Amino acid sequence: MRLAIVGCGLIGGKRAAAAKGHEIVAVCDRDIARAEQLAQRTGARACTDHREAIAADVDAVIVSTTHDQLAGIALAAVEAGRHVIVEKPAGRSLAEVQPIAEAAKARNRVVKAGFNHRFHPGFLKAREIVDSGALGPMMFIRARYGHGGRPGMEKEWRCIPELSGGGELIDQGSHLIDLSRWFLGDLSVDYASVPTLFWNMPVDDNCFLALRASGGQVAWLHASWTEWKNIFSFEIYGRDGKLVIDGLGGSYGLERLTHYRMLPEMGPPETTSWEYPFADRSWDLEFADFVDAIRDGRRPCGDIHDAVANLAIVGDIYRRFRS
Repeated sequence: MRLAIVGCGLIGGKRAAAAKGHEIVAVCDRDIARAEQLAQRTGARACTDHREAIAADVDAVIVSTTHDQLAGIALAAVEAGRHVIVEKPAGRSLAEVQPIAEAAKARNRVVKAGFNHRFHPGFLKAREIVDSGALGPMMFIRARYGHGGRPGMEKEWRCIPELSGGGELIDQGSHLIDLSRWFLGDLSVDYASVPTLFWNMPVDDNCFLALRASGGQVAWLHASWTEWKNIFSFEIYGRDGKLVIDGLGGSYGLERLTHYRMLPEMGPPETTSWEYPFADRSWDLEFADFVDAIRDGRRPCGDIHDAVANLAIVGDIYRRFRS
């Protein structure tokens, strides 16, 4: 495919690397120096106006900007007839993102939301085990995700509500909500707390969520910007066993999946573990799924409809529980 990338920061660079084998025609950033740096690495032409990148002779557009720009650029790309990858959360609110889903349906375009955590090897293996029925009926999910921030973080764009749309809930919390929906189905909000406990900022630095599926299953989630040692832990409980994904690589520690299979006599479970010490390939696998979805005329794994459902939950929490 022929591609344009709008937003040439860290994530834009990851997206460019994942698109190897495809032609990157144009790269765009408000900071021309950053665009030119990515252009040098990809052989693309650099520009500062997203409309120029979208108007180029491309099949798809990757949008990896700050949250305030995501929805408008993605919608413009879909209306121009492009397929789109838009980073999570795809916008600051449900009202911003819903029109993208409507435009994608009207123009028969594939719009992939950037939920790359689904493509970590531990989660792909977990999905396989759950689909096999080995856990039995689902009961609940318990998950924690957090880091400790950095000096000056309170001045970064993620902590400015006009740019981000919220704090830790819409940031790492979005990944936990999406993964929980992937395993339990649609969720509604039973309880939430979105306090600001440490950082001097106008957005939440922690979120505590209790979400419920239609069958009564519960997702109990905590995302934090005050986790002084980075952590990722995701537990999936069924009546016949549980799966635990720990770590995401890098500062989050070695990624490991452990399957605890309950025996008929109960007691200590039968335990099997898989470790994934290699480099993060989730970006490559997510892009491959996007390409396959376009080719096969199907929904990608984690698409704009999942972003809509995610932001419906986030918006409900901010309306009801933000103090």
